[in-house]
Amino acid sequence: MNLFAHPLSGTPYGTALELCLVLAVVIWVLSVVTRECSWVDRVWSICPPAYCLIVASASGFDSARVNIMTALVVLWGARLTFNFARKGGFGKGGEDYRWAVVRERMGPVGFQVLNITFVAPGQMLLIWLFTSPIHQAWVWRDTALGWLDLLAAALFLIFLVIETIADQQMWRFQQDKRRRIAAGEEVAEPFITTGLFRFCRHPNFFCEMAMWWIFYLFAVAASGQWLHWTGAGFLLLTGLFISSTRLTESISAEKYPAYRDYQASTPALIPLPRRRGKSPRAQ
Repeated sequence: MNLFAHPLSGTPYGTALELCLVLAVVIWVLSVVTRECSWVDRVWSICPPAYCLIVASASGFDSARVNIMTALVVLWGARLTFNFARKGGFGKGGEDYRWAVVRERMGPVGFQVLNITFVAPGQMLLIWLFTSPIHQAWVWRDTALGWLDLLAAALFLIFLVIETIADQQMWRFQQDKRRRIAAGEEVAEPFITTGLFRFCRHPNFFCEMAMWWIFYLFAVAASGQWLHWTGAGFLLLTGLFISSTRLTESISAEKYPAYRDYQASTPALIPLPRRRGKSPRAQ
């Protein structure tokens, strides 16, 4: 695109950066016009595959490592897009319920400051950044595949499957809960504590973070460098998930008194056996 000069000008991932910045402006304008802040959520699963495809196509799909990384991210994006769509995220009024809470807590002025700094441009840059290991793989595209690439691909797929299972368990639970409420039946468990949610309160969050930690291993395998600026993406993403988890949990604890029992008995993100002597019970 070559919209302006920057350190990555002339590289495929530099083109992805310029696309990211254009989209950040468009998304911010849409959030102001429609008064919805979920436009970033709507492109969250679409941009990483697009950025990876820009890099892969620029190299003529000749790099095995870049092709593997792109295929994995396309699978990730397809799964996440499907899960987001079936929850109504792409429809009108599909804004994430947490934004309304943040808007109320910060007030109109504070929230608009957050919107123009973080919600639109900040998150769009984060999406670009946690996908950036593919740039390192492109720079070192002549490096042959090795055992670390194979390990990273296998682990990425394993966590993708586990996250898919967790999201399906949550989907079934929420659908059953809605059915019971609509039928006027008593809902004994207002939040899920079974399946993968026995081992941690947010197994899907953990898998999501793990996949992007693993994605960085491809950059390490290509360059032989363990420390590189493209690693900032998964670190910042981890920080975002931790803060998002705290917000989600504060809302759940206010809504469901028994949720504090669940918090006391079950780890938040790291899957571990439930602590003895404590079991969450809905009240």
